[in-house]
Formats: sequence, structure tokens, C-alpha cells
Amino acid sequence: MYIWLEGEINDYLGKIIPNPIPPLVAIPTTAGTGSEVTQFTIISDTKRDIKMLLKGPYLIPKLAVIDPFFTLSAPPKVTSSTGLDALTHAIEAYTSKKAQPLSDIFAISAVKRIFKNLLKTYNNGKDTDARREMSIAALEAGIAFNNSSVTIVHGMSRPIGALFHIPHGLSNAMLLNNCLEFALKGAVERFCDLAKAIGTYKEGMTELEGGQSFINSVGKLCSDLNIQTLEEFGVDRNKYFRSLDKMAQDALQSGSPQNTRRNPQKEDIVKIYRSLWK
Repeated sequence: MYIWLEGEINDYLGKIIPNPIPPLVAIPTTAGTGSEVTQFTIISDTKRDIKMLLKGPYLIPKLAVIDPFFTLSAPPKVTSSTGLDALTHAIEAYTSKKAQPLSDIFAISAVKRIFKNLLKTYNNGKDTDARREMSIAALEAGIAFNNSSVTIVHGMSRPIGALFHIPHGLSNAMLLNNCLEFALKGAVERFCDLAKAIGTYKEGMTELEGGQSFINSVGKLCSDLNIQTLEEFGVDRNKYFRSLDKMAQDALQSGSPQNTRRNPQKEDIVKIYRSLWK
């Protein structure tokens, strides 16, 4: 039995949806969001210029059809930004305060698949083997963050996307390196694990050096995928800097940054936002 919820949809920002909904079938056409296996959904509130995070087990699809055929027509820019969204899910799931052994398995596997296959799909969208691996990776990353949540990157990404209409995966990618540099000191061992998973850790490195080598590899991947800067995307510089306080407040209100093992304060978030303007 389905019961209509009272009030406006924005009344449920950050709350758990309490009632059953009609059965939902998900057929992903990109390898990125992992929405086919998660309890989260994002709704844009155009009046307040925010992206609302809604959640609850009733939002998990009853059936998911994962077929890489449906991703073959995704253009390179969509392929890269959605693939980096999946990578962000996996990294944040593994380095979250809420990480646990089962989510770790899916997160590590997703990171390895993405590093092996994302650039292949970007350079050749018809590479069916790489597309299949990316579809699996997006699903794995979805399972991972559905159980251990996301952290500072997603928390800071949503306000940028809402205010400047930047696609979600791209805004994640713009933030990824700077946010990971901040998070590193709170999760050195975890970032070093990720370096070992992709093969950048070398014998004799400290854990901090290993973790940094992973972040450097993320940066190189973003560069190889030609990720745009804010300026290249066409964001108005003056509006951006006028919006720093609102974006930082909205990021913290989402609750995601608080899952970061190095706890960010408002001034930290503002500093990271400032650092994006090259």
C-alpha cells in the first residue's frame, strides 16, 4: 500500500523517506551514479539554488538492468565525468568514517576497474569490454557508498552544480584532487591502500608518500580526461566568489563533509573552493 507524503518535497531534505513507493526499475545509460543500487536521490531546488539529498530504503530500485550496451552512445565528456563520479563514490566510500569491511571490498574493486578502463572508454566509446568493466565498477561503487556514504567531494560538489548548472560528475571531478589533498592527513593508511590497489605504491615509501602517489594518479587521470576548469566551463568569476559563503553552508548542511576522517570546518571548505579558480 502506498501512502502519499504530506507537504513539499523540500520538507524531506536530509530526512529518510518513510513510506513505500511504487516499484522502481533502473536501467543505467551511463557508468557513473550507481543509482540502480542506492537509497539516495538528488532533486534540484531551483528556487533556493540547492541540490536536495533525499534518502531511504524505499528509494532502492526493485530491479536493475545493467547492460553496457546502453552506455555505448555516451559521448567522451559524459563518459569521463560519469566515470569520475563512480571513482569518487569508491574513493569516498573507502575513506569515509562509515567505511566497513564489506563496503571496502566493493570500493577497492571499483577503483581498480576504473583505473584500468575509464581512459579506454573515453578514447574508444565502442570498446565493449571496457564499457562492461565500467558498468560493473559503477555498480560496485554504488553498493559501496550506499553502505558507507560519501564525504567532502560530494558535499562540496552539489552547491557548485546547483548554482552554476555544472553536471554532477564534472563538478566532482573539478573538486576531486583538492578535496583528496585535504582528506589525506585524516586517512593516510586508507589512501596508501588505494595506492597499493592501483600499483603506484613502491617499496620503501611511507604510508603518506603512498597515499600522495594515489592522489597524484587521480590528478593525472583527470588531466588525461581533459576535465574542464570552472573558468573553461564558463562560470562567472565574480558570482562564484560572491557565492563562497552560501556554498560552504550548503555543503555542510548536506552532512556529507562530516563523514570525512579529517573533519572539515567551514573555513576549510571556503579555502578549497577558492583554490579551484586557477
